[in-house]
Amino acid sequence: TGFADFEQRLWAALNIDVVAGAGVEEEAPGRTDEENKVISNFLRGSISQAIADTSCGYVDEWDGKLLKFHGTYMQDDRDLRAERMSRGEEKAFSFMIRVRLPGGVATPAQWLAMDKLADEYGNQTMKITTRQTFQLHGVLKRDLRETMRGINRGLMDTIAACGDVNRNVVASANPLQAHLQPEVVQLATDISRHLLPSTSAYHEIWLDDKMVAGSAEQTSPVADYEPLYGPAYLPRKYKIAIAIPPENDVDVVAYDLGFIAILDAEQQNILGYNVMIGGGMGMTHNNRKTYPRLATCLGYVPKDKAIAVSEKVMLVQRDHGDRTNRKHARLKYTVDDYGMDWWRQQVEARLGFAFEAERPYKFTHNGDRYGWVKSTPGLNNFTMFVQNGRVANFPDGKPVKAALAELARVHTGNFRLTCNAHLIVADVKDEDVPKISALLARHGLDNLDYSALRLHSMACAALPTCGLAMAESERYLPSLIDLLDKIIDEAGLRQNAIVIRMTGCPNGCARPYNAEIAFVGKAPGAYNLYLGGSHSGERLNKIYRETVTEEQILEVLAPIIKQYAVERMEDEHFGDFVIRAGIIKETREGKDFHEV
Repeated sequence: TGFADFEQRLWAALNIDVVAGAGVEEEAPGRTDEENKVISNFLRGSISQAIADTSCGYVDEWDGKLLKFHGTYMQDDRDLRAERMSRGEEKAFSFMIRVRLPGGVATPAQWLAMDKLADEYGNQTMKITTRQTFQLHGVLKRDLRETMRGINRGLMDTIAACGDVNRNVVASANPLQAHLQPEVVQLATDISRHLLPSTSAYHEIWLDDKMVAGSAEQTSPVADYEPLYGPAYLPRKYKIAIAIPPENDVDVVAYDLGFIAILDAEQQNILGYNVMIGGGMGMTHNNRKTYPRLATCLGYVPKDKAIAVSEKVMLVQRDHGDRTNRKHARLKYTVDDYGMDWWRQQVEARLGFAFEAERPYKFTHNGDRYGWVKSTPGLNNFTMFVQNGRVANFPDGKPVKAALAELARVHTGNFRLTCNAHLIVADVKDEDVPKISALLARHGLDNLDYSALRLHSMACAALPTCGLAMAESERYLPSLIDLLDKIIDEAGLRQNAIVIRMTGCPNGCARPYNAEIAFVGKAPGAYNLYLGGSHSGERLNKIYRETVTEEQILEVLAPIIKQYAVERMEDEHFGDFVIRAGIIKETREGKDFHEV
């Protein structure tokens, strides 16, 4: 019909790439994503030829899909798109590069390596992601290989940071549990290494197969063989998180697979893990068959079984996940399709042992612990607020990026990137605290005099680089919080933490669907408003108003916030209050998400 062409022209005029949830059938592509993977020769495709082609700044659709497995996405600057197209010019194409950084631990040398690459090849900024790693934006195609090599020289890599494979494995960064962090970071590293693709394509394309010791890991000496994944890899991405109660700073039940540490009576040692499966945030507007879901417990395993569990859960999804409909291909839908009893049987059959019963635990918090914390004897951590994870020298005169580079040159410990997109200056020796404190103060990086609402805010990158964004997010949420802070201050709630998140589209990169207040982009300047997630990240929220503008957001939220200030019970969180007050319906199951 002519509508399909009209639809594409309409959304192009609105500067939006993808019409999520449109009611018409998409035209069949020349090949499917599954076929593209199988014929790619283990993720090679024609990437080498495409990045060597200097006649254009882009790659074709199919190489673009394969590049994700190598840790990079093709994007364009949507602020410039209309002007360039009006002049008949190619879009301002560039590439986002994401690092594989298990557990979010980086040395000062690695921080400086990323800082330098951002200046030389990126857009002079870095992004701390909501999954505990670095992203560079604005890398031109001609600079891709050299940027990848620079990351490798910094003893990091980008393989499997994106694509239909196991992604970056995240782990709790809470400084109050510093004595347990080396263990969970090591587990994250071991799982990440164990589940790496074995193809040598990454090294051939980006490194000429000349490796730097300790950098990108080639797990098999046999090229072109994938003992875990097979030639079609997974139906969709596979994400893993590790949490240590009572802190849920990783939002562990929002992942395909989550490990919840169970501690001994003294809270000093990890005994094992409750295994959670089937979490995931992404959905599609106007498509009720898609929904966010929080993970469900398979049972408990001793800690030495965690790596085996991560593999076997992945293999069940590899063999039974939906490979015909990518909107139904995440592990959460496979869990709901087959049920937990079936899943338990499948995983146990592959493991060769049974899960034990789930063990008790309690989460109280899913934010970060700001300021100085005494971690282990002789060492200290400082957690700083990095608004939406953007590390830049801002036009308002705040040279955050330069200040953090100066800090990295004198810091002798590590950096910890958090899943809330903030930064921990970790392992500062007692004698170095005055020096580090003075440096932070000199650059205003010690400033935590923000509302608790802002300190618990998070936004995805969205415009201008993300092709899926339907509305602003990172660039807009700070100014919206400025306005909400006035309401918060009037209500006397400045010190009361409320988890508030924003995404530019419904794919959920900033984990909006378990926030107490969330905004999900619907169109330029318009958002769906969700209420009722839990402060600990263990309950879904639900839509409260559709397609609201800034004026409507303030009009709707002001009386609810004021009612909360007056009627809340002692220690009652905002998300719990709006349910108790009958403002929104409680939602525990993903399949109930769209039921109003």
